[in-house]
This record gives sequence, structure tokens and C-alpha cells, in this order.
Amino acid sequence: MRMIMLGPPGAGKGTQAKRIANEFKIPHISTGEILRNAIKDKTPLGEKAQEYMQKGLLVPDEIVTGLVKERVKEPDCDNGFILDGFPRTINQAKSLEDMGIGIDSVININVCEEDLIERFTGRRVCKTCGATFHIKFDPPSKPNICDKCQGELIIRADDEMSTVKKRLKVYTEQTAPLIDFYKNKKLLIDIDGTKPIDEVFSSILKRLRGEAV
Repeated sequence: MRMIMLGPPGAGKGTQAKRIANEFKIPHISTGEILRNAIKDKTPLGEKAQEYMQKGLLVPDEIVTGLVKERVKEPDCDNGFILDGFPRTINQAKSLEDMGIGIDSVININVCEEDLIERFTGRRVCKTCGATFHIKFDPPSKPNICDKCQGELIIRADDEMSTVKKRLKVYTEQTAPLIDFYKNKKLLIDIDGTKPIDEVFSSILKRLRGEAV
């Protein structure tokens, strides 16, 4: 079972990918993790990737694609895998096909922009211990005070409204076109990501197993 996770930032892709990987006993392959491991292990592609990252540049498609190709050839991928964070563009998706890596299902988690902004901008992180809260979904007992260590709760730069809108804009321009790309190949599974985590996971399992949702 070879799968791809799609969905905007904040949709819960990583959480669901880990659950799916555990359910089907296949590796959860995140692009960020591949890059970090390749750099740590000083592989030829890892060293090339590091050169770009140190300059603050995006790692070129051919390097990222090459790293994914190396990873999915490892023995633990014999029974399948779930890709999280790759492909991000149509070009990367076509490169995957060119490498002869077939995909069985593409899970697209749908969450509207308004809900995503609420998820991000409502998040608060403890400056002292790193515990996370959400002013609506998981509020602290006292406003802006951490329940665990009484430290100050702050908004991370990544969760600022302007940053969130930029990330969503990049997703809409670069990654969202993959939805139609895979829909045309009859591989897309659309999932409502606004429901509770357990319900989202249940819907994914039913769709993968061909059951009615």
C-alpha cells in the first residue's frame, strides 16, 4: 500500500499519516526527516541539500526527488509507505512517476482557510517548557499562563496571521494543483478534516478499505 498525504498546513496530515503507518505497518516518510537524516549521515545528496539550506535556498526538486527515491528502495518499504510532504508540486509528482514509483491512494484532507487560520492563530506555546495550548480547543486554566510550569504562553512567529496567510498562499499556488492531478488519475480520496481526529482517522480507514463512510 503506497500512499501520499495531501492537505494544507494545519490540516493534520502528519498526525493522520503516523496513525495510518501504524495501522498498516508501513513507514511514514516525511520529507523533512529524509533531509535531516541525509545531512546527518553525510550522503552525497544530503551534502548537496545542505549547501542550498545553508544559503537559505530551497532544495532543488531533483535532489529531494533523489532522496525520496533512495528512501522508498529501503527494505522497510517493501510492503508500502506513506509520503508526507512529497510531492509538493506537479513537477515532483511527475518525477515520482518517471522513477517508476507507483502510488495506490492519495489522501486529501480538506479544511477551509478560515478554520486553518483559527487553528494556527489560536495556538499558544509555553516560553519555558514548550507545552502547547489552544485558546479555543485546549485553553489553559489561566489566560496566557502554562498549566504545567506557570510559564508565559506566547504566539510563535510561525503562528502569526501574516505568516499563516503566506504559507496558505504558497500551498494554494504550488501544491493544491496536485488535487486535480491525482483526481484525474482516480487515486484521490477526499476526507473532511474538520471533524475530531478519531473521526477523521476512521473515515480514512473506511475509504482505504472500500467501506461506506
